[in-house]
This record gives sequence, C-alpha cells and structure tokens, in this order.
Amino acid sequence: MSITKRVLLAAAAVLSLAGPVSAADMIGNCEMSGQKGSIPIANPATSGQFTVLTSLPAPIWWNGDAVEVIKDGMEYCMAAEIAWRAGYDNMVVRATSWEAFIGNQESGYDVGFAQTSITEERKKVFDFTTPYFSSDMGVITRADAPVDEASIKTAKIGIQQGTTGATFVTEVLGVKEPQIYAEQGEMFAALRAGQVDAAITDTSITLAEEKAAGGKSIVVGQYRTGESYGGIMLKDNPNNATISKIIQAMIDDGTIAKLGAKYLAAEWGKDPATIPYFKP
Repeated sequence: MSITKRVLLAAAAVLSLAGPVSAADMIGNCEMSGQKGSIPIANPATSGQFTVLTSLPAPIWWNGDAVEVIKDGMEYCMAAEIAWRAGYDNMVVRATSWEAFIGNQESGYDVGFAQTSITEERKKVFDFTTPYFSSDMGVITRADAPVDEASIKTAKIGIQQGTTGATFVTEVLGVKEPQIYAEQGEMFAALRAGQVDAAITDTSITLAEEKAAGGKSIVVGQYRTGESYGGIMLKDNPNNATISKIIQAMIDDGTIAKLGAKYLAAEWGKDPATIPYFKP
C-alpha cells in the first residue's frame, strides 16, 4: 500500500484516538502527538534551535506566503513534530527560492521540506529522509478550456524549472518547447491567465492549486511515476539518521496519517486515487 493511501485510509482511526492537547504541547497551531525529547538531537545546525528550510508558496503544505505568518500546514506540522520529538519547544523556518532549495545553495539548516521527490540524481547532492508521501504527476488545466489525454500531446505546457515534473514533460512526454517558470506561483499564474493550456507537476501540488483557484482550474488527469517525497538534508550530517528515525516513528504511530487527514484529504476534497491516469 502506498504512503498516500496509508495517510488517507488510516486517518479516521487516528483522529478518533486523539485526546486533548494543552497549549504547552503545541508549536504554532500544530498539536504535538509525540513525547518531547523522545528521540533527541543534541547538535543542531544552529545551537539551541531546530532549523527548517522550505520554498514558498506551498498552500496546504505551508499555509501562508511568508514564514512570519505560517502556523500550520502538512509539512509545517511535520517539521514541528520532528523538532518537538528532538527536544525543542519551537523551530525556526527559513524560506528560499526553489532554485536555491533544490540547487543545494543553502546551508545551516537541519532538514528541508518542499514537496521534494526523491530521485537518484538528487541523492548525489543531498541525503533524504524516510519518504512520507507518494507522488504522481498531475495535469491541471483551466476549467473553461480543459485538455484531455489526447489533446495534452499538442497543448502548450507549463513546467517549473528544476522539478521532476519538468523532467517528466521533456523526457517522458517528449514535449519539445514547454513554457518554463522559475517558481511554482509563476507557472500557475500563467495557467490562470491563459498563457499555457496546462501545467504539469506533482498531483498533490496541482490539487492544492485547484483548491486555491476556486473553480477556475481543474486537475483532469495524472501520470504514474512511483516517486515519493522526502525531506532534504545536508550530506553526511550526523543528525540525518535521527531525523529519519523520527519520521518513521511518526508513520508508525499514525501521526503522518492524522496530518494527512487534516491538511490534505480534507482540504483537497477528493482522494488522489479518483483522478484518472493518463498514458504517457
């Protein structure tokens, strides 16, 4: 069973077992479910704090456009839970561009979450955490001018530079001249403006955009990739195995399922498995 399916199917059972949480057991708006300091990290990147890197915007995963206002979201609360179980009362979030995030241009962080697919090429640059979400490739179009499995072959496609979606569009679908955007927000803005017919990126991200677009955009299909999301970590950091251990504990005790129910399934309003699969 995929990680995504476990998140969605286990959620109801986990939520039913949740007990009251005191304000002292929260980071931002996230209720902590684990024991503080149960899997300690003694030497974080910056002494006395747990530092998390991300790239914005990423609605549902990080709810807000600036780190100063973000208090929840799937990955935000995952990171908060990791910090808590590592022994910290809070965490410091730093945002950077996608190019800098995926290009290994940042330092001084403990873990980075930005809906990042684990690939062999990226493993040469980063260490990855235990995977926490299964990722396929979604096709989102304007609701008033949708494409389908046949017309996608000749449509004008938008992609985000440096993503696995960009690689999929050029190398698997064979699109010769996609419209390339540096940031996710620019790509979706171009779709809404009619500058492209469709955008292709992770199904989870397209579903978040469908929700944010308020009926103006729709996810019409997806492609199977077999990829999963993982957090990035600087190569050979001695804390990397511990961070993965915490994430695995969160999978095993149902915390990931609980977060998935609250921030993914409930917000999307649909199960990704209901979206039809296109053939490349």
